[in-house]
Amino acid sequence: MTRIAITGGHLMDPRHGIDEPLDLFVEDGRVRAVGKAPARFKADQHLAADHCLVIPGLVELGANLGSDSPEVLARETARAAAGGITTLCLPPDMEPCLDGAASVELMHARALRHGVVRIVTLGGLTRDLAGEHLSALGALAEAGCRGVSNGHRPIANTLVMRRAMEYAASHHLTLFVHARDAWLHAGGCAHEGETATRMGLPAIPAAAETIAVARELALAELTGARVHFCRLSAAGSVTMVREARARGMPVSADVTLAHLYFCDRDIGMFDDSFHTDPPLRDHSDRDALRAGVNDGTITAICSDHFPPPGEAANHPFPTAAAGRAGLTTLLPLTLKLAGDDAISPLQALRLITDAPAALLGLDTGHLAAGAPADLCLVDRRQLAAIELDSLLHDPDCPAVTTHTLVNGRVVSEQNSA
Repeated sequence: MTRIAITGGHLMDPRHGIDEPLDLFVEDGRVRAVGKAPARFKADQHLAADHCLVIPGLVELGANLGSDSPEVLARETARAAAGGITTLCLPPDMEPCLDGAASVELMHARALRHGVVRIVTLGGLTRDLAGEHLSALGALAEAGCRGVSNGHRPIANTLVMRRAMEYAASHHLTLFVHARDAWLHAGGCAHEGETATRMGLPAIPAAAETIAVARELALAELTGARVHFCRLSAAGSVTMVREARARGMPVSADVTLAHLYFCDRDIGMFDDSFHTDPPLRDHSDRDALRAGVNDGTITAICSDHFPPPGEAANHPFPTAAAGRAGLTTLLPLTLKLAGDDAISPLQALRLITDAPAALLGLDTGHLAAGAPADLCLVDRRQLAAIELDSLLHDPDCPAVTTHTLVNGRVVSEQNSA
């Protein structure tokens, strides 16, 4: 039984509206008390949190590690811990594909052995993600999947998607959807607009997303399924999700930091670091996404961490792998966003802690007594000193955390200023 006293810090807990200097006490992997030390509490370890924010550990909804090899799990979970992330949610489109109980259980076993943060999974909605035959969703739920998804592989057959939603609803599983029309999206690499036309790039219209969002919303209303839209990019999508939520439908959505900060003009001279999937869209779409974050239509922010393999990053823009690293910049970029928009730091923090945890059905993302002690200490001086431009263009910039704890155990410790 390990007891840890974290003293001198400024505690921020979005779920409980806490934003003030408070000490925190950890015992046996859980938060024992906030504010005043419990009677007869004797700490085995003291963490001085002077000049630090003490916040819940981040929950990353969009981390694709590519494989479940021990080396990848160890490296990427260590990077996540350095960024203050204590839970990674992995999609099914990995190697091997997470479309069956056996592959999911193997992933969880390897994660426990080689990872340093929590790893949860989304099960494959269809076999091999081919969009034809439904996976055994009940078995995936029993194996511990927190939802189901077809990853980035669209399901073209509307009847298959209807049956998938009915099946998921019967097992109380949230369906995580990357909304895209298979034919309009295929072969493109940039938003259909002035930039793609000028640069001669194969284009993807916003309609490739909005058509799919409209279809999935109609099916969700028909079946009563809980649907979460992953990585929205278009203004029309935000409008439809906002209207659906206003009607009381159980739908939610997330967005990547790249789509909140950049638009298609930032591609510049074929800069493949701005090759994302979905593509960066018009500045009006970016503004609509920010408005969706501000008014609560978009309920979570993610890094969409998917660093391309080294050899794939040097290809011409149309054939370069789409993806950006982002585990260490998720926290500072989200907090910087609060300074730009009409949301408070506490509201911004909710989008990467409490809200995604609740979506996954996890009792993390908050620091009430009895909660798992998943948390991190953030050096406020280092956070203030980092320039926004360096955060946006250096996905491997130094972490702003001093300590990250998972289940009350220090899994990352950085040198503080």
